[in-house]
Amino acid sequence: MRLKDYQQDMHGTLGRFFRVARVSGPNAAYEAIVREPDHKARLGCYAGDYRALEAVPQAPYVCLRLPTGGGKTLLAAHSVAVALDTWIENDHPLVLWLVPTNTVRLQTVDALRNTRHAYRQALDEAFGGRIRIFDIADFPMIRPQDLRDQTCIVIGTIQTLGVSNTEGRKVHAHHEDLESHFSNVPRNAPGLERSEDGPTEQCALL
Repeated sequence: MRLKDYQQDMHGTLGRFFRVARVSGPNAAYEAIVREPDHKARLGCYAGDYRALEAVPQAPYVCLRLPTGGGKTLLAAHSVAVALDTWIENDHPLVLWLVPTNTVRLQTVDALRNTRHAYRQALDEAFGGRIRIFDIADFPMIRPQDLRDQTCIVIGTIQTLGVSNTEGRKVHAHHEDLESHFSNVPRNAPGLERSEDGPTEQCALL
């Protein structure tokens, strides 16, 4: 499906943001773009100061403002390739795709698994069909070879991960199926969250 002119313009702006961020950092890239006369006029009061993600301040973090019915999901599918071409140094990235509700989550999973759907076709074109789609509930099924040879897209809700207290959240719990991903990670590596659910102490990166 061919993108409309304003959608192509949006992707051009996103790609330029990533390219400038690689050289000057995301804060400088954001400031440079939103201060341009065309963008400043259109954004108005929405052109606030750049706010980095506290946990990963070096990661580019922006919100793209689109009109109602502007094709957000289709643009998101195309945006994965934009990020690949201008920011990600990995032929097969791992994508965490967050949506607002469980209903939208299930609809998005179905659409991205349907090889005839425009969303999936955009991804297949960008990655040569080397795509695997996972619902957040199925993320323990991801294997190291999937991450090596396929672009893996995990669809979840914002609420799935948006909590500070991880107790009782299955997505944060220890999963034996994921141990093969971390076989070479030292036990005392920084950033690990410890779990004592099993017979021996376990560590997880989630």
